[in-house]
Amino acid sequence: MQIVEATTVTDELVRAFATLIPQLSSSNPPPTAAELAEIIAAPATQLLLAVDDDGTVLGALTLAVFRIPTGLRAWIEDVVVDDAARGRGVGEALNQEALDRARVAGATTVDLTSRPSREAANRLYQRIGFQQRTTNVYRYDLD
Repeated sequence: MQIVEATTVTDELVRAFATLIPQLSSSNPPPTAAELAEIIAAPATQLLLAVDDDGTVLGALTLAVFRIPTGLRAWIEDVVVDDAARGRGVGEALNQEALDRARVAGATTVDLTSRPSREAANRLYQRIGFQQRTTNVYRYDLD
């Protein structure tokens, strides 16, 4: 498995998100090819993919890094690992790559949110080093 940044929209990428997004959210449709292209082209976002040796997309997350008046912020959003790939370290590998990229960009913290019902995901975030905040937002100090 390797973690790569999506740089182009392919039919395979669209199909992968058609499979992944319903596993993440029942209330949001999978992104269209045009929407994926917009995410990939946006300067503040990086669409990271966990890809198996045969090219199968095992999971994904979006890293957003943007400047606000109080500093450079980083957020991890829409972390999803295919049901068939769970327990293989995919989520951890995706998050570690996002943390590394945020650190290189100059962010000092990375935030994410996770529903309490996603127990395995919450355990993963805490194991990696994210700290639960009273707002239910996790923060990882990069320094």
